This record gives sequence, C-alpha cells and structure tokens, in this order.
Amino acid sequence: MASVRAASRLLSKRVLSKTKAVPAAAVQGSRKFHFSIYGKKGASVSNDISTQYPVVDHEFDAVVVGAGGAGLRAAFGLSEAGFNTACITKLFPTRSHTVAAQGGINAALGNMEDDDWRWHFYDTVKGSDWLGDQDAIHYMTEQAPAAVVELENFGMPFSRTEDGKIYQRAFGGQSLKYGKGGQAHRCCCVADRTGHSLLHTLYGRSLRYDTSYFVEYFALDLLMENGECKGVIALCMEDGSIHRFRAKNTVIATGGYGRTYFSCTSAHTSTGDGNAMVTRAGLPCQDLEFVQFHPTGIYGAGCLITEGCRGEGGILINSEGERFMERYAPNAKDLASRDVVSRSMTIEIREGRGVGPEKDHVYLQLHHLPPQQLAARLPGISETAMIFAGVDVTKEPIPVLPTVHYNMGGVPTNYKGQVITHTKGEDKVVPGLYACGEAACASVHGANRLGANSLLDLVVFGRACALTIAEENKPGETLSPLKPSAGEESVANLDKLRFANGSMRTSEIRLNMQKTMQAHAAVFRTGSVLKEGCDKMDAIYQTMEELKTFDRGIVWNTDLVETLELQNLMLNAVQTIHSAERRKESRGAHAREDFKDRLDEYDYSKPLQGQEPKPYDEHWRKHTMSYVDPKTGKVTLEYRPVIDHSLDEQDCAHVPPAIRSY
Repeated sequence: MASVRAASRLLSKRVLSKTKAVPAAAVQGSRKFHFSIYGKKGASVSNDISTQYPVVDHEFDAVVVGAGGAGLRAAFGLSEAGFNTACITKLFPTRSHTVAAQGGINAALGNMEDDDWRWHFYDTVKGSDWLGDQDAIHYMTEQAPAAVVELENFGMPFSRTEDGKIYQRAFGGQSLKYGKGGQAHRCCCVADRTGHSLLHTLYGRSLRYDTSYFVEYFALDLLMENGECKGVIALCMEDGSIHRFRAKNTVIATGGYGRTYFSCTSAHTSTGDGNAMVTRAGLPCQDLEFVQFHPTGIYGAGCLITEGCRGEGGILINSEGERFMERYAPNAKDLASRDVVSRSMTIEIREGRGVGPEKDHVYLQLHHLPPQQLAARLPGISETAMIFAGVDVTKEPIPVLPTVHYNMGGVPTNYKGQVITHTKGEDKVVPGLYACGEAACASVHGANRLGANSLLDLVVFGRACALTIAEENKPGETLSPLKPSAGEESVANLDKLRFANGSMRTSEIRLNMQKTMQAHAAVFRTGSVLKEGCDKMDAIYQTMEELKTFDRGIVWNTDLVETLELQNLMLNAVQTIHSAERRKESRGAHAREDFKDRLDEYDYSKPLQGQEPKPYDEHWRKHTMSYVDPKTGKVTLEYRPVIDHSLDEQDCAHVPPAIRSY
C-alpha cells in the first residue's frame, strides 16, 4: 500500500511539472484574474468581448452540445467521417440523463414473432395522435433494426432469448398487423438498465475517435449572424473562462426540460438549455405544450418505475383490488399508450378509488410474477422500490402516481436533423444548425411518445445529423469570419447574474415556477386554470429581475450555473403553459377538460364522404411554433402544418387520421 501511495505522489509531481500554468481563482470581489490555456490544441486567448473574463477562441468543423445518447452518436459519427469535432458537455458523458432510461429500445427485429417496421410505423403515428410528421416517423422506424444491430456490434450487452437472439419485451402502444394482430414484442432491452448500457456503450465507442471533449463546460448561447449559426459560446465551470467555439456546423443535443415541474423523473440537470439557446437566438420551439406524464413514478419520490414492469406482466390495481385498465383500454389493458394510462389512473383517484391514507395514488402489482423473472428482467426496479418505497416487490405492490417524464416538443427539425423555421407557409432550414434527441422535435413523437421510442430517437437522429453534415460539407473547410464582438451579450448576462443583488434566491424563484407548472399544466387541464397559470408564470418571469446570487467567485460557481439554468427553465416554462392555454382541444398528452375532443380538419368519427374540411385556422392538427422575447417574457405563437406523407408512399403508405382507441 505504501508503494502505491509513493507511486501516486510521484505521478502527481510528474503531471504538475508538465503543466505550464494552472488557472488561479478569482480573488473574492475582484473581477480580474490570471489565466492561461493548457491542454487544448489550436486555441487562442482574445480580449475582443471582455477584459474581465479570459475569452478563448477555438475553431472546429463541427461542435456538438451535449454528450448523452444523441450527442455522443452525433459526435463520433462526425469524427468517423473525418470532421474535427468538439463535444461540449456540462456533465461527464456517462452522467448524462440517457443513463436513467430503463425500458428498452424499439425495433421490428421479429425475434419473438413475425414483425414489420411498417407496423412499428403505424403504431408510432397512432401513438402521436396524428400530430407526428410521417416522413420522420418513416425514417426512424425503417432505420430501427439496423440501429439496434449497430449497437449490438458496438458491444451493447442485450438480454437474450434461450436461442441467443436479442430478447424483446412487450411495451405500451405496440401492436402487430396495423393494430389488428394483438400485442407486439418489439422492445429490445438490457434487463431494466437499457439507458445505462446504451450510454456506456456509446461513450466507450466514442473513445476510438479523435473527438475533443470539453467536459464540465456550460453552453451559454449560439453564435448567430444573419440567420446563420456560427458556433457556441460556453463557460468553463472549472476556472470561469469563456470559450467561443467557431464551427460551420453546430448540433444541439441537450435533452429535455423536466425540471420546470415540481415532481418529475428527470435529473436536476434536465433544464432545457438547448431550447433556451435557440429561443434567445430568435428561433422558434415546437409543440412544447405536449409534456408526457409517465404512469408509474414512485409515489412521494417521483423516481421512475419502468413500463417494462407492465411489459413483463405487472398490473395496475385500485383500492378495490380491481385491474382497472381493463375498463379504459379493453384490448391493450395496462399496455395502452402512456397518456391513456396516466389519465385512467388520475380518474380512478378522483373518483375515490385511490389507495393509501389520502387515497391519492394507485398500486403497481408485480408479486404475482415468478421471483426468478423479477430478478432476471427487473433487478433495478426491485432495488429502487425497496430504497424509495420500502417495498419488497416479490410480496407487496409499489405505490405509483403519474409523474412528468418526457418532452415531446423541442427545437423543430426535419428528418435529416436540420433545424427549421416556418415562414410564409414554407419550412426554411437554419444554416449551420442541427438538433437531435429529446431537445429536438423532428416530430416523431407528435402529441405523445410511445415507450422505448426515445432511445431509438437518440441513436437514429444523432446518426442522421452526422450523415447530413457529412453529405453537405467537407472536413477542414475555411470558416466564414465572425464579428469580434460575437458573444458579448452572453458575457454581460453572466456578469450581471454573478453580481446580482436582488431580494430572491434562485431556489425560491425556481420553486415558484415548478409549483405553478405542477398545479396549472398537469395531466388534466382546463381553460381557467391554464389562464391563471399563464398570469402566474408571467409574474414569476418578472421576478428574475430580483435575483440574488451569493457566490461572487468564478471557480466552480454552482450558484451561478444554477441561475443560468433557471433562466433556461423559465423560457421553456412560459412557452409550455402559453401554448397549452391556446390549444383548445385534447390530443395525446394535452388533455383539456373543457375541450374533450380532438379537433381535426374532418370529423373522423363519421364517414368522410360529404364532409367539408375545416379551414386551417379552425382546427388543431398543426404544430405550435412558439417564440419568446427574453427581455419581457412575452410569448408569440404561430402554427405549422403536420407532414402527412411518408418518404416513399409505394413502400410505406401514410396512415390517415382515425379515432384513437386501445
């Protein structure tokens, strides 16, 4: 042991002797500090936008913001194609929220029964409540089997069947033969830790390539000029230096914004940074009113209990011991789509059939399943239930409640991953800007995501971004000039927050926002409650002027970073609640009690013959495009038509809207 300690001391001396200079911390209250770059190739210090903060300029062919499943897949796809790529991430890659995904990844491999990707396509369109863009859904479901095989080739240790094939479990909303052939087994999994395995596999794979990782760098804003994205400006949390990353192509893969709500399954880092960067750049976000409530979060803790529990045979029961989903979804039962199950649970609780002293939750029962099956297929859940609910799943049920889980909306993109805006009735590509994963809205999920389609979305569209960039650009192209003052506003905002001396803590304002969103934009929504929520959120947005931060330093200033994250959350929250208030219908995860029906161009509950289509302004089968003025918090809403054709109508005909039942 002594020899190990001696070796360790020697090694640390060697490392220190190689380092030319270590950044020193800012003196308390002083804005000037000593700084020099080390360990990063081709970077230069600039004084163009700040004399108080060192600004380092980097040049790359492509920059990826975020290192979850989508960001890693995009980053190493670009490096593999020969592009000099930077990956900026506020967390070490394997701490990204992809790690928390449990259930699996959908692909029509046909290992359990005959399957076809076109049936997966149908299920995804139906799951989206016909708000999904069918060209993107076609692309994702057709690519799915190849994406899973690629992951297997990268070394992902999928659970296996007896004969050695990838095991596939049943999952919500998945059917055979266009909804007529019963439950499909389409969800490839690694027990109940699929996201963990996927993220580690992708990170391991990414180390084969020469990607420059900037770990624990917080992206502040996009560098936009004349409508073109020219890179990103970021804060190095370790030493407080500012870094401008110039690049011809920028990929946003920053994940969702679940933390706008009080109770959610998301990590504390899910703060919608990418959506907010796009909003501040004057570009729209799409469909933010569609927030998925996962049916089974642990009551009181909010931790996720995977849908895989129900896929393996678990059932939901009420206070009368009744398997109530049989009443709401006679065919799919507990494996109906998530919005249907969450609403059914909420109705049971409202009607007095909840369990517990307050009758405010229901039970998920697994103890009728063989203990060997639970140990093999759901080991993580058994552990989580014991830790957070004190429940032994082999003997008693788990108390569960619908909990905010996923954001269907995000940065609008086409199926190639290019960010788009919608002007004068046409989709226009934003040059140099791409998005993938939960941060993007390609809209493959429409108004409601099917379970296990999110990990698929990550790898398919992360790869699509890399392929599109490789098709349209060459490595080593000269970058167009960037004006010297680019990023000035971001540094001014950072400085303002660091020395903010108002009357309200960051945590106080954040809690006000989360409680307002939880109460006013929940599973069921009504006009008056949403309107009150909009007014409250607008007032809370104004309290951002009264912020008080306590840490005036610059090294590892978590107070400052949390405040920057709050700014981002706030932009997401106001867009979500205003978009929800405006949408006068119920569709997918957006369930209005005052407008209970879906409002399409035709009434699909009746024969279409003889019906006149409603004008575009009078129906709601369209995407919401929301803009915010960051200074005032004023939200502006516009709309964009849904894409109703597949990529190849001969190969895969589009699915016309119909009444959605399970």
